[in-house]
Amino acid sequence: MKARAEKADGLLLVDKPAGVTSHDVVLAARRAFGESRIGHAGTLDPFATGLLVLLLGRATRLLPHLDGVPKEYEAAIALGAETNTDDIEGEVIREAPPPSDGAIAEAIRTLTGNLAQIPPAFSAKKVDGQRAYKAARAGEELTLAPANVTVFEWRDVTRDGNTLRATIACGGGTYIRALARDLGRLTGSAAHLAALRRTRSGPFRVENALTLDELRGGGAQLRPALDALPTIPHVKVTADDADRILRGMTIARDMESSAAALVDERSGALVAFAEASGPSWQPRVVMLKVG
Repeated sequence: MKARAEKADGLLLVDKPAGVTSHDVVLAARRAFGESRIGHAGTLDPFATGLLVLLLGRATRLLPHLDGVPKEYEAAIALGAETNTDDIEGEVIREAPPPSDGAIAEAIRTLTGNLAQIPPAFSAKKVDGQRAYKAARAGEELTLAPANVTVFEWRDVTRDGNTLRATIACGGGTYIRALARDLGRLTGSAAHLAALRRTRSGPFRVENALTLDELRGGGAQLRPALDALPTIPHVKVTADDADRILRGMTIARDMESSAAALVDERSGALVAFAEASGPSWQPRVVMLKVG
C-alpha cells in the first residue's frame, strides 16, 4: 500500500501584530498555502500580539493532542480604571485611586493557583446559546458561570506609576483581562488590561514564529506535522508497520508511554498519533494518505 502526505499538511507559528484579528492571520495562511483546512490552538484579541499556533490540512486533526500548557503572556495592567471589556478597547465604567504595592502583592497571591474565574462580559462564552459579547453589545446582562482555570505564576512583576507589568503563566481557557479586572477589585481599586503579548504555548515559542509580513510575502515555509508533537516519544516504524497503521490496525508497543508519534523510518514523516492500548499502539490520528 503506497502512502503519501499532503503538501499543505503541517504546523505554522505566526507572531500576530496588533490591529489584526486571529482570523486575518488564518486568511493569510490560506492564501499562502492554498489550504482551507486550518485550525488554531487559541486565538488572540485584535489589540494583543504574539504567538498563534496553526495546523493546516490533515494536521488539523492533531489539535486535540497538542501540548499547549503552560501558556505565557507578557501583560501590562492599567491601574485605577475598569472598563466594560476588561481591556483597553472598552469604555471606562469605574475609576478608583490606584492600589498600594502591598495590596497588589496580596491580590497576586490570591490570583495564583486553581481559580474559579468569571469570564469577561465581552467574551465568546455562551449563555443559553447566546454569545456573551453579542448580548453585551446589545446592552443585555448575562450571568456568566465561573470557569475553573489555573494560574501557575506571576513573575517579573514591576510597577511604573499606574502601570503594572508581569509575565503570567497559566493553563488553557484563562482570560488575562479577567485577571486584570479581578486584581483591581481585590485591591479595592480598579484595573484593566492595557497590553498583552503571548510568548509561549506549551513547547512553542514566539521567537520561532514567522511575522505576518513574512507569511503574506509568500516565502513562508510550513513545518512538518511531526513538529506539532515534540513532547511525546517519536517511534520509528517499518514499512510493514506503516502499512498496518494505514489500515487502522495496531502495532506492537515496546515502551512505557501513554502516547507516541509513529514515524516512517524511511522518510521521517509522521504516520500517526497513537495511544497505548495494552501491549500495542492504537492509531488515533493517521496522517498519511493512501494513494
